This record gives sequence, structure tokens and C-alpha cells, in this order.
Amino acid sequence: MSTLWTQLEPLLSKVQKPARYIGCEDGSLHPHPRAGQVGWLFTYPDTYEIGLPNQGLQILYEIVNERDDAWAERSYAPWVDLEGELRRHGLPLFSVDTHRPAAEFDLLAFNLSAELVYTNVLNCIDLAGVPVRATDRRPEHPLVVLGGHCTYNPEPLADFVDLVVLGDGEEVVSEITDIVREWKSSGRTDGSREHVLRALAQVPGVYVPSLYEAEFDGEHLVGVFPKHPDVPEVVEKRTIADLGEWPYPKHQLVPLTEVVHDRLNVEVFRGCTRGCRFCQAGMITRPVRERPADQVRDMVQGGLRRTGYDEVALTSLSTADFSGIDKVVADTVNDPSNCGQVSVSLPSLRVDAFTVGIAAEIQKARRTGLTFAPEAGTWRMRQVINKLIRNDDLYGAVDSAYSQGWRRMKLYFMTGLPTETDPDTLGIAELATNCVELGRAHHKNPSVTVSVGGFVPKPFTPFQWFGQNTVSELYRKIGLLRDATKRTRGVQLKWHDPKATLIEGIMSRGDRRLGPVIEAVWRSGGTFQEWSEYFDHTLWVETMAAHGLSVDWYVHRHRTEDEVMPWDHLSAGLHRDFLWQDWRDALDEVGLEDCRWTPCYDCGACTGYGIEHIVASATPPAGGSQGTGQDLATGGIVPVTIDGVRRPAGVGAP
Repeated sequence: MSTLWTQLEPLLSKVQKPARYIGCEDGSLHPHPRAGQVGWLFTYPDTYEIGLPNQGLQILYEIVNERDDAWAERSYAPWVDLEGELRRHGLPLFSVDTHRPAAEFDLLAFNLSAELVYTNVLNCIDLAGVPVRATDRRPEHPLVVLGGHCTYNPEPLADFVDLVVLGDGEEVVSEITDIVREWKSSGRTDGSREHVLRALAQVPGVYVPSLYEAEFDGEHLVGVFPKHPDVPEVVEKRTIADLGEWPYPKHQLVPLTEVVHDRLNVEVFRGCTRGCRFCQAGMITRPVRERPADQVRDMVQGGLRRTGYDEVALTSLSTADFSGIDKVVADTVNDPSNCGQVSVSLPSLRVDAFTVGIAAEIQKARRTGLTFAPEAGTWRMRQVINKLIRNDDLYGAVDSAYSQGWRRMKLYFMTGLPTETDPDTLGIAELATNCVELGRAHHKNPSVTVSVGGFVPKPFTPFQWFGQNTVSELYRKIGLLRDATKRTRGVQLKWHDPKATLIEGIMSRGDRRLGPVIEAVWRSGGTFQEWSEYFDHTLWVETMAAHGLSVDWYVHRHRTEDEVMPWDHLSAGLHRDFLWQDWRDALDEVGLEDCRWTPCYDCGACTGYGIEHIVASATPPAGGSQGTGQDLATGGIVPVTIDGVRRPAGVGAP
């Protein structure tokens, strides 16, 4: 077996956090590959602390290692100190499981969840000893693969990758393995790389950028077209129909050092039907597929026993929508085998489904952090973005939490949304102030932390046609909030850097002409751009100008209905006319109820693939404004459950 450990070990005493690189976590595997097996190196292009909890990476890691004809290991982007040591000593990127050189694997696969890691992808490819540009690779080089939400517009990275996987990876990872195994057995002769890519392009959900050509007319994209008749014109995403058939990860990794989200994570369902117009994840992961409640309980019970964690997070895009969430939470907290020591966190918690009952259960062991995401400051703005929660929903949830002992909570908002006015922005401060006032009925010094991020339009959302706010406009709006909250006791304001929001915007809706920009920024040292100490806004803007590309054209202009988008040859199942109509509805401030409880809107995500929602209950959750038959025409009063008393419409709301 090839390992770099003896060469790496002396270097680890020279870096800040050696534990990032040693592996040996509980749940990790140490494969002994045999001849003919296919090797995957699943790589997260950020630090170990950020990448280790990634569930997608851990799921595929287990699935591949269960095969007799394949093995998988993991890698993470080395921090700048170790990268310097590796380059000084001529050592490559390596796996943390066996410290095998990255170039010895057949596939170098990246999980992309954020645009600012794009330069890290190039850095990892280069550190692996693989040519950065796909056209320079030969048969002996690994295939470079992308997966994750950012791959729904992979065009900015088209020059650097061999294949892109759209959608769920559980099934397609094995289909790719089969084809690569045959390629290996054929000897990887000269010219065979083209043949294996042609074969992979036939796998549903697999996009091979080199087999397509982008055509432009002046500034505008005419289209991205296949070069060969056997290559599909449109690549459809992959969707697993039944999440219950994939109870992964079965052996969650337990790190030896501190990481984010350091707890047992159990995915309770995938997909979301709330229809929030800003949310790419909610759009591209449809339909809803709930895991059976018994399976959730088994995964929680077994996972806690095996890992030793005393906290479990029930994850999804909107966990409170899970059928029977109250019972699942109560069963977990009250399980006698856990001796009352297990806390439950619900990271994606909608305020209109958070009840005093849930609050009472999850505070029994330890009060985990509580974050609500109203997203916008006024009811009008929330109708535009289709997050149909009213002020009363938020106040009811916050009051429930304060009544059960919470003293601090976070509220997450966006600014720069379509049609946003200054009163909408200032509505954020008003909501936060009112939440603190609610807390004073229960505690002496309640507090609310308001976190504000600049809005970035994403592909495959109704807002993909919207012109993003400029940096100066976002700073002005943050200034409004800062002035409005600075004298409010108990309200703290935090915000995301608008300059970073700008770069995210360039990449989010960019095309292939951005490839040279990404490469130039990387060659100038622009790695770890998600980290404030290394983010270099000036470098990006100057590089765009040097390549004759306009930031304003890519980010700030509105798109027209008929404009060709860089991702039009890819499909998340959503009909373009549905998205356009939803965009028009947004401008008209018309909300759409959750399609889980209403007739189908024919967005295409279910009907196009012959699949449907899998839910355990056809009954909407108690309370809340969306999909519960409430009048959504006004911001009036709706029933919410506060202190166990259900208030009828129009009575007694704050």
C-alpha cells in the first residue's frame, strides 16, 4: 500500500492544527485496494472542520466502500500552512484515511456547496499532481468529478472538471463506478479518456462539460450544445424515489478534534415544498421524501449508542414539517436508554411550526441554540419571497421559546431582495425589537442576535432573472439597520460582507468565460476565499476587468424572459414557464401555498420524473400560515399556539 505518512508526520509539528490530517476517527475506514478496483477520493474543498460533518460525502464514502469492486477515502483542503509545507517538500494532496497520494485514485470527487470555494478546487487538483485544465489530462490521470448544489450551474468550472453529477448521488455513484471499472480493465490506453467520458455522458444525471460547446453572440450566450449526436441535449438530475431505502450514513464519523456541527446528524427527509422563491435547495431537491419514523428512531438510537454523542440533530430543509415531529422529538428525549441526557437540535426550524410542545421537549436535557429564519422584515416582503409566515407566527414561536427557558436566540434575514424598500429593511429591526420585548415577560435580560446576509439570485429559482443589489446599496441597507438597532438593548446585529456577496453573485449565474478568471485568481494566491482573512475582493474585481468582463453585466442587471441561461442545458425538473410565472407572482406580491397540502402546481419536479411526495401524514401541521387554508391576502391574524392555548383567528394576537 502506498502511503505518505512517514513523510507527512514530521511536517505536522509545523502546522497549526495537526489533528486535521491524521484521520483515525471512529467510523473511518482503511481500505486495502486490490487490482482492478475503482478508487474514489471524496474531497471537501474547505478545511477539515467544515468538511467532515458533510453528510453527502459520508453517505457516498460508505456506499462505495460496501462494493467489492471499489474503495473510497476522504480528503479535505489543506490549510495554507500545510499547503506551504507540502509544496516545499514536493508532497501531493493525500487522503486522511491512509495518507495515500490523491493521484493514485481513479476519481477525484468534490462536493460543492458554496461558490467561494471554486479556487480551492483548482488548488486541490494542482496539489494532487493532476493538470488543472481537463484538456491537458491523460489516461493515467484521475477523473475530476463535481457534485453538490453548486453543480446546477457548473459552467464557471467547465474547463477544470471531467464530469458533473446533478442531484442525489446514492445510485449514480455506482453506475459511474461500473463504467470506470471497465475503463481500467481495458488498460487506459491513449485516447481512451475520450471514450470513457462519452460512456459516462450516457448515464442519467452525469454532465460532461468537454462534450458541449458554448456559443456566444456578443455578450450574450446563444446556448450550450452537445458536440456529438449521442450526447444528450439536456442533462436531467438524479432523484432517489425513496429515502427509506438509503439509511446512510450508518457509521457517522466522530472527529478527534473540534468541528462544526459536532453531533449525531440524522436526515429525516429530503426535499421541500414550501416554495420559498429565493431558496435554490428547496427548488432543486423536490419532491419531499420522508424517512419512515421508525427508521429515524432506529438511526438515532443506534447512532447515539455507537458514537457516544449526547446531541442529535434532525436535519432537513424544514425539519418541523416532518410528519409527527413532536413524537419523534419526544421519543428521542424520553428514551430511557438515553438516561435523559440527549439533547435534540432542529437546525432548520420554521417559526410557523414551532410549538410550545416541541420547545418543552427539546429543553429537557440541554437547550441547544435556537435560530429562526423569517428571512424578511415585513409581511409584504415575505409574500414576495413566498415565505408565508406572519409576524404573529414569529412572535408565537419566540414567546414559546422564552416561556420554556431560552434567553437568547438568533434571527436570520436577507437584504437586497426583489422589490425591497427601506421600510422592509427597517422591518427587520422592528421584529427584533418586538421579540426582545416578548422575552422581557419571561426574563430580565433576553437578547436576539440578528444576522443579515445579502441576497444572491440562484439558478433554477424564480429569482434567477433578478438583478442583484450593488455592494454600496447593501452597505447602505446594513447602515439603516445598524442605526435602527444600536440603541435597542438586547438586539445585536451581524452581517455578511457585501463584497463577498458580490463574488458569490458573479459565480452563481456565470458562464464559461469565468474559467480564466477563477484560474487567474487562484494563481495569484486567492484560495480560502470563504475565510475573511483571505478573501480578496480587489483581486476578483481587477481580474474580471483584466479579462474584459463586466461585473455589472454578470451580477446587477435584470434578465429578460427569453434570455438563455448558462444552465439551460441542465434540468432540475422544474418547468421554465413555471419559474417565470412564479417570478411574476413575486412581483405582484402573490404567495403560493405549500403544494404538499394543495393541488399540484405542475412545476415539473414530480410529474417530469414519475415520482411523488412521500409523506406519512396528509394533515398540515397545527398553526402557521402556509398551506393551512388561511387567508393569505392580508397580514392579519392567524391561529397560533401559545402557551398551549389555540387562539382563534382575530382574537388576542400581539
